[in-house]
Amino acid sequence: MKKIHPDAYGALIEALTTINWNKIPFQEDLRRRLREHPELLVLLDFTTTKRQTSAQLVKLLMDREADYRDFTIELMTDIARLDAFPNLVRQVDAEDLLALAREAVANLSKWVGRHAALAEEREQFSAALDAHREEGRRNRDFADVLQELMQEFLRLSKMENRQQAGREFEPFLHQLFTLFDLEPTLAYNLKGEQIDGAIYYNTDHYIVEAKWLGGTVEAEHMTNFDGKVRRKGKNALGLFVSVKGFSDGGKDIFKRGTSFITIDGRDLFCVLEARIRLDDLISAKLLHANRTGDCYFPASEMHI
Repeated sequence: MKKIHPDAYGALIEALTTINWNKIPFQEDLRRRLREHPELLVLLDFTTTKRQTSAQLVKLLMDREADYRDFTIELMTDIARLDAFPNLVRQVDAEDLLALAREAVANLSKWVGRHAALAEEREQFSAALDAHREEGRRNRDFADVLQELMQEFLRLSKMENRQQAGREFEPFLHQLFTLFDLEPTLAYNLKGEQIDGAIYYNTDHYIVEAKWLGGTVEAEHMTNFDGKVRRKGKNALGLFVSVKGFSDGGKDIFKRGTSFITIDGRDLFCVLEARIRLDDLISAKLLHANRTGDCYFPASEMHI
């Protein structure tokens, strides 16, 4: 019996991760696809990211390929035939998300087709590895993507053109937020007011401000952002990201009452080094802000 190629499994991870943007539709879709295999479903951890949950499922299928080979091929085939993505079309960034999903499904479809052809010809499926090395590059697991983001962060830190680095910092954050299933929205304008973006986490929406200045963010910037957040409503929350940190004067103003939490470069390094998950970091900062009113709670003071 021919083995399924590792890169085909990787393509399955990528497709499962991208065909749904929000976590609840992702979970519902996966539960439906596994309805005849509850023994697999109970082993999945849906509290983690979509990519990690997808990787868990694929590892289970790989470890017991002899038992699940037919189901795995059926699952790959069903997803490879998708041409509609109802959860994606409702997103603000639908065009970009649909492009990623279609690319992932098309890649999986190629592997499904090649697997069938090779099976008929009684050739080893691994013969396609070298020819599709670039495809394999896209089929990354969580740790690989996090490491790539670390290298991108270091690249940005060394750029001589700091204005360009600042512009590229926002898409970097978008990729990081996406990895942790924070459902980011790109920058937008509201009646002349620039919003760097937004994320959604644990039923809360956060307005995002991102800065990579030559020095710390001063009190004026923090006060302006506080005003932006408060104008969105009493339940609005803010996330201010400044790689170079925040001035002592600014932190003092928002030490006993704040509408936002802060993340600096050292916090980002802790996330990129996998010392703390980004979603856990945000939860800890929000809990601290709710208890103390303080916008500033660095990862270095957390028990990690």
